[in-house]
Amino acid sequence: MGRERPTLEMVASHAGVSRATVSRVVNGSESVAPHLREVVMRSVDALGYVPNQAARSLVTQRTDAIALVVSEPQSRIFSDDPYFAGIIHGVSLELEAAGKQLVLIMSASGESHARVERYAAGGHVDGVMLFSIHGEDPLPAKLERMGIPVVCNGRPLGSSTLPYVDATNELGAENAVRYLFDHGRRKVATIAGPPDMVAGIDRLSGYLTAVTHEPVIAYGDFTRSSGARAMRSLLETHPDVDAVFAASDLMADGALRTLRQAGRRVPDDVAVIGFDDNTVAAFADPPLTTVRQPIQEIGRNLARQLLRLARGELVESPLMLPTELIIRESA
Repeated sequence: MGRERPTLEMVASHAGVSRATVSRVVNGSESVAPHLREVVMRSVDALGYVPNQAARSLVTQRTDAIALVVSEPQSRIFSDDPYFAGIIHGVSLELEAAGKQLVLIMSASGESHARVERYAAGGHVDGVMLFSIHGEDPLPAKLERMGIPVVCNGRPLGSSTLPYVDATNELGAENAVRYLFDHGRRKVATIAGPPDMVAGIDRLSGYLTAVTHEPVIAYGDFTRSSGARAMRSLLETHPDVDAVFAASDLMADGALRTLRQAGRRVPDDVAVIGFDDNTVAAFADPPLTTVRQPIQEIGRNLARQLLRLARGELVESPLMLPTELIIRESA
């Protein structure tokens, strides 16, 4: 037979204080004198007492759990795209430091969105971080109307006023394209990201701001295969293109593969610049010039903003983190 699980009453008896005092200490109340808090915590350690989380939540109205909702299918999240891992790592580091539990939810359909709404409305988490939002997704506004603290990765499309954390996507793209023109390129194309995602929209906007000729645009979905397809299309329709700005490193790497297959030298015949500066960029052939965004810091700041909101504090929004052009051999 197993050892009896210690209770609040047992801790109170061991410490020589009331049950109410023990309850206030383990629930983080500031109203207990320091010497009593020390006595109680010694008894907690001695008995190996672990608070009942369900009961504790009833008292504190907190679950100490935070949800990260990723609006992508599992096949995409667990693919070879380092961006997702970088964001999740940053979020988990910050929540771990704050003693909070990360709940990762993949929500790529209307049915799964409804499950997220029910889960959050049921009081299972203290707040929600939304990541990889597509289009004018109704989920952010629905969670906001429920009174649930919400922070988004990237500007929510539509009329939402929710706080968000992002990188300076538009400026980063603009600087990349200007670099290509400043270094003698005459016809610069772009492989743009999805037009229903703010990162795709803003990086295309940066290209359009900097381009000095009629825009040359192909679209991808941030994946390597879509970059390869888009590059093939560009070579067929605009064979005189001498530079490409791709809105992600994976798409840029796909473009490099297509250019090799077509016998085009990089950067001699066609220069290529990507966006992200993840591990793909450093190990590309040739190593990829790219726009660095602080992926892990975006994740950490998402978590920091959400934790502040959950405490009822005001947050800075938008919180924009800087991008930087990293020069390597592809341009």
